[in-house]
Amino acid sequence: MLPLSVRKWMAFGSGVGIEVGPADLTVSVVRMRPSGASVLGVETIENFRGRPAAEWGKQYADFVKKHGAGHVASVVLVPRQEVIVRTVAFPGVKDAELGAAVTYQSDTLHPYEEDDAVLAWARLDAVNVLIGVVRRQVFDGYLALFAEAGVKVASFTFSAAAIRSAIRLVNDPPAQLLSGQPTADGFEVYGESEAKAVYSAVFDMDPARAFAFAAAELRLPAETEPVELGMGLSQAAAMASACPGLALDANLLPESARRTSSKLRYVPTAVLAVVLAGVCGAILLHKPYDEKVYREALEAELKATEPLSSRVGNLDKNIDKTKKRVVQLDEFRKRTRADLDLVLELTSTFAAPAFLSGLDLTRDNVTITGEAEQAAPLLRVLDGSPRLAGSEFITPIGRLQTSEVFRIRSLRETPPPAPVAAVPGAAGAAGAAPTPPPQVVIPGVVRP
Repeated sequence: MLPLSVRKWMAFGSGVGIEVGPADLTVSVVRMRPSGASVLGVETIENFRGRPAAEWGKQYADFVKKHGAGHVASVVLVPRQEVIVRTVAFPGVKDAELGAAVTYQSDTLHPYEEDDAVLAWARLDAVNVLIGVVRRQVFDGYLALFAEAGVKVASFTFSAAAIRSAIRLVNDPPAQLLSGQPTADGFEVYGESEAKAVYSAVFDMDPARAFAFAAAELRLPAETEPVELGMGLSQAAAMASACPGLALDANLLPESARRTSSKLRYVPTAVLAVVLAGVCGAILLHKPYDEKVYREALEAELKATEPLSSRVGNLDKNIDKTKKRVVQLDEFRKRTRADLDLVLELTSTFAAPAFLSGLDLTRDNVTITGEAEQAAPLLRVLDGSPRLAGSEFITPIGRLQTSEVFRIRSLRETPPPAPVAAVPGAAGAAGAAPTPPPQVVIPGVVRP
């Protein structure tokens, strides 16, 4: 057994214990810390045998989730009256051979047929082994019932194994112990002594007589006073669930059906990962001395050429800035040219007696305000320009004595490039001269 100081620091986790009674289930949630055990909650699930498994299974799930233990696999205590508990001596038997030795001697431990018994055992010390036997029909019934309810189970065990594990989690093992408590099965007595490593029995009699009978079995003095354990059976099971590595592995459940929630199972993987990371780090950090000298020399050369490389980079940046400025100036020049061409075109378009009283130019549109004898045809005249499109009146046409007041907005467009001048004589060779487009005559408006 590990020293108490080591066991205390390993006693870390949360556990769920379930005590199966004749009619009810008692569920406890316990948090284990090196300072001791804290009971987070106790719940009684009444009449679980007569209720649908899904119904009381939901009650169980809500209770454990409420206390932050929904992920924890529980330890279930089979009723004491349904378990045959024996303490058997196996002197000189090694751990690897213990299972075969227990199986070989199992016929003398119970009255059932060979295939009608389910065994669980755990070594108590170098000689004694704690064995529990449950009839297969009874065990299969519990297994199916908890599976139907959706309860995650890590272990089906019995009270003697849970109590012995719980009292050793944060305390030194007692030299002798005699305790008892009323349970649903009767008055259960648990004891330990030098003569008998574990004693567990249920009595249907007065507690004083039960203690006297147990003291005789344990070979304790008649005046030995029983002590209180300070915990219920479900709480003892919850403590074993919280620290499975420190509890007795007297598990009736087959290994293939066990559920685990202990974080200790990650310890070997974490240790190996740390060792592997250390080895890989050592390999990566181990560099030959000549490589280190070469790297330092290369860095020195890079620092020496850094001013030249920075100058080249600055020249590239200056060239890019100059190109951008040239392009920007060219764009501004084109804008001025386009604005002047548009003003010239509008000046020739709105000839006397028509005139403009306002002209607002932006990069995207132009707003024209003025007077003409007839304003309605102006939209078609403006849209005929290669520089304008989408002309519309933005205010209703006003009427004066001899003219109409208008306010028009047109979208600006880039005119197509000018055609290449024709070669003299080419028109005669190709045929007749092209017919000019028809002119639209608007009173007061002259088209260039």
